[in-house]
Amino acid sequence: MFNLTPVVRNLLMINAIVFLGQILTDDVLTSYLLLHNVNSEYFMPYQLFTYMFAHGNFMHIFFNMLMLSFTGPILETYWGPKKFLAFYIITGIGAAVFSVLIDLYTGGGSGGMLGASGAIYGVLMGFGMMFPNMEVQLLIPPIPIKAKYLVFFLFGLTFIMDRSGSVAHFAHLGGIVVAFILIRVWRRQGGPRY
Repeated sequence: MFNLTPVVRNLLMINAIVFLGQILTDDVLTSYLLLHNVNSEYFMPYQLFTYMFAHGNFMHIFFNMLMLSFTGPILETYWGPKKFLAFYIITGIGAAVFSVLIDLYTGGGSGGMLGASGAIYGVLMGFGMMFPNMEVQLLIPPIPIKAKYLVFFLFGLTFIMDRSGSVAHFAHLGGIVVAFILIRVWRRQGGPRY
């Protein structure tokens, strides 16, 4: 069904192991990994990295890893493992920084943030930019959609489906923005040499 590449496979395993750890420690591990509000006494800079490996519940990790499984292998095959991993980490951290900056500007963000969604939206944006005319078959609704429209469709869908306000929309947007900037820089420079 999936043609998983090495980095994508390892990311799936790491996220699954961390999620199991979250369950087994009754969310004690979660409190160390999630990105606490920057104004909180619990905020630590390392959380800008670790938050993307912890998830809130099974559906959260399931859909993030499903999206990674669909689009990640295509980018990893195209760019190679090192460049893909760098892209994933940079967009994940960039999404967190973007969200923190928005919180500082607006005075919002009282809770914590966790999940790979920022990095996943970065991967989706990368997929849309690198393969804009590749058609992807959606399950619901069962129609084909070009990759360049997929990321915007999915981003809009998170706003429509989330009525609780618990989704970190600015992290999703941050992943998209950072991915866009990073790919533009790489195109100008001819890409990093690995």
